[in-house]
Amino acid sequence: MRQHRVSIKPQSVEPDLIALIGEVRNCQICAAHLPHGVRPVVQASPSARIMIAGQAPGRRVHETGVPFDDPSGDRLRAWMGVSRDIFYDPERIAILPMGFCFPGTGKSGDLPPRGECAPKWRKLLLDRLRCVELTLVIGQHAQAWHLPRRGRTLTDTVKSWQDYAPDVIPLPHPSPRNNIWLSRNPWFEETLQPYVAERVRAVLER
Repeated sequence: MRQHRVSIKPQSVEPDLIALIGEVRNCQICAAHLPHGVRPVVQASPSARIMIAGQAPGRRVHETGVPFDDPSGDRLRAWMGVSRDIFYDPERIAILPMGFCFPGTGKSGDLPPRGECAPKWRKLLLDRLRCVELTLVIGQHAQAWHLPRRGRTLTDTVKSWQDYAPDVIPLPHPSPRNNIWLSRNPWFEETLQPYVAERVRAVLER
């Protein structure tokens, strides 16, 4: 099993971020509520120019410790137009889900992120990511945190992406469970997805 719980390059990471990530890795705040145990998954470096604000790890990511190491990640990388090497380079891309541990599975899919995680850790981590120029905000839970003036529904928010661009772009979750949403909203792949890929390329090439 690969060990990739936190991807950082120590030689370029500020001491305060190293210490903070160490605290995140040892967090037990919601251990009693995690049926599969504690395994925080986060990728960060203070030099990252792009941040992915996700939801929470799924079962496969929990098993591997690698963020978006699943079909959702394949689709997200395609939307962004990046390779796995670039995606998993913390010097360029930070990945901060709203909940760092797999919350378990409910009747209709994975449970939402635990409510304890973001209030405890999110601002502390975001304050140390000072080079971020583009934030991709994936799914309704991340959008509720990052976009206080969002639309009434996720679809409304994503349709209004120009209200947040170029620094922030709301996206639907890339999970295969959203195939129906994508088929009902062809404008996403016709208009927004090409913009996302172009914006990602422009930021990474600076």
